Amino acid sequence: METAVVLLRWAQYTAGFVLMGGAAFALYALPAQGPSSAATLGWPRRILCGSAVALLLTTVLGLLAQTAVVAGSLADALTDMAMGPSSAIRAVVALLAALILLTLRPGAASWFVAALLGAIATASFAWMGHGAATEGSGALLHLVADILHLVAAAIWIGAIAFFIGLAARRGEPDRDQLTAFHVALAGFSGIGSGLVAVLLATGLVNSWFLVGPDGLGGLFSTLYGRLLLVKLAAFGAMLLLAAANRFRLTPALNAALEAPERAPAAVAELKRSLVIEAGAALTVLALVAWLGRLAPIVSQ
Repeated sequence: METAVVLLRWAQYTAGFVLMGGAAFALYALPAQGPSSAATLGWPRRILCGSAVALLLTTVLGLLAQTAVVAGSLADALTDMAMGPSSAIRAVVALLAALILLTLRPGAASWFVAALLGAIATASFAWMGHGAATEGSGALLHLVADILHLVAAAIWIGAIAFFIGLAARRGEPDRDQLTAFHVALAGFSGIGSGLVAVLLATGLVNSWFLVGPDGLGGLFSTLYGRLLLVKLAAFGAMLLLAAANRFRLTPALNAALEAPERAPAAVAELKRSLVIEAGAALTVLALVAWLGRLAPIVSQ
């Protein structure tokens, strides 16, 4: 049952992040109109709807599984434990997002509402881990840092999912498609730098509360510490791949705009890099789901 809890937490993180980050990507990175807009492409709506439905189902199943492990009864979980109210909120916003995406005409309004609801779901994950468990004078700082950490991660991971969608389009890419892809990549570069800064800053704050200055030795002697080191290694791999995308592969795609014969190879190489980056991101989320079930180093 404990394994099921961790897997369901992992699925919730993935679905929630793609919902928020993907909907935001449709707003800031894709054209508002035209053949490369999110509304015209079609698949962004399907991905976001699927993410919302997956988040709803895994949230309900996750609450039931976690209740069986630690709470004893669903009534106790819903009223007396942080996971209950946060899961209820997450399930409601996931249901609303699915209904809105299915009923509203695809466009900026539906993407904005989906991103907003996804942000609420993402923030609720802070009550699924250690972010909301800190007590005392630093409690608010830790909670805010954890929420900002989650939101930044969601924007990044949602963008990866949509970049893969752009790279996976069938047929030979035409100039409009290549231009939209390149503009999205170039536009995300500045945002990505800001996201990395937020992730590093909030990660340091979270580490202060969960590891502490006296707990560095526990990074090697405890399961929590070793998993945290693996998570940092996977995050480092994401940084390296993102840097390669920005400084090598994105310029190669730009060059393909002037030499169309290079386009298939440039897109294929970008796709490979993005798939590997997505694998690293999923590894990070799996480790986060596991770490949230373990006692942090400061409490050991």
